[in-house]
Amino acid sequence: MRIPRALSFAALVAACGAAPAQPYPSRSVTFIVPFSPGGGTDISARTVAAKLTSKWGQSVVVENRAGAGGILGADAVARAKPDGYTLLIANVGTQSINPTLYPKLPYDPDHAFAPISLICELPFVLMASPSFPPSSVKELVAYVKANPGKVTYASSGLGGSPHLTAELFQLLTGTTLTHIPYKGGGPAMTDLMAGHVDILFASVLEGSGFIKTGKLKGLAVTHAKRSPALPEVPTIGEAGVKGGESGSWIALLGPAGLPAAIVSKVGADVKEAVAAPEVQEKLIAQGAVPQASTPAELQALIDADRERYGRIIRDKKLKVE
Repeated sequence: MRIPRALSFAALVAACGAAPAQPYPSRSVTFIVPFSPGGGTDISARTVAAKLTSKWGQSVVVENRAGAGGILGADAVARAKPDGYTLLIANVGTQSINPTLYPKLPYDPDHAFAPISLICELPFVLMASPSFPPSSVKELVAYVKANPGKVTYASSGLGGSPHLTAELFQLLTGTTLTHIPYKGGGPAMTDLMAGHVDILFASVLEGSGFIKTGKLKGLAVTHAKRSPALPEVPTIGEAGVKGGESGSWIALLGPAGLPAAIVSKVGADVKEAVAAPEVQEKLIAQGAVPQASTPAELQALIDADRERYGRIIRDKKLKVE
């Protein structure tokens, strides 16, 4: 007697066991960057994405979803299926600043994401207009104290990490500056070069080219070590401001519920990508400090910076509606 075809297939599956799950990734992966193209977060994401595309044999597509200080893009990942195919390129603003700065978020920042790995740190550089008299941090502090409230500093926007870095600088130096917020780092940089504002904290990526060409003066980098992109510019500690290290960082996270096996694989592959000489060269040229991490180390960094910047936000009563 002939066995019906359907029963034959069922018997075959039963004999061989369930079909194995496809290895990850078996299709393209999307990195959502919650900011506009061209910034430090976007450039770093694309550098790592290209390396992972080569390793995985699957496209890693960078999708920019800018808006609301990174909230729109972060929300898209928080709502995504936790299968590893939609991941978030986050920074200190999205993970450590927004939860305190914004009175309400569309997701729970404490439980919406699964940390995977740090990618790099992005130190800031304190820059001054060429026409501004001080040419060092020591001269700047003395000048500000002699002219309280008259020295202006630009920022890329209220509550962003450049703004909070300037607030930290004032706290540590006992100075009072006047804040001029802009809608983005580009307009702030333009007005700084034109002499419409006096100083600005921005990423080394954004400022190094202008400093090297003499369009701006570099006073200090806000990192524990000098930047290879600006080796002649002292660290903020060397310049006399102890505890003034600040800046941003870039990391990879997924939606909550991401399987541990995927977190482990992606984290290991990001670590390998960040250690690759060609990736390191590109990141360092951008003013970044390549640095992978474990999920636990990344979460600890997020928590520490949230406490640090949250204290400034609360003390200054900063809030974005």
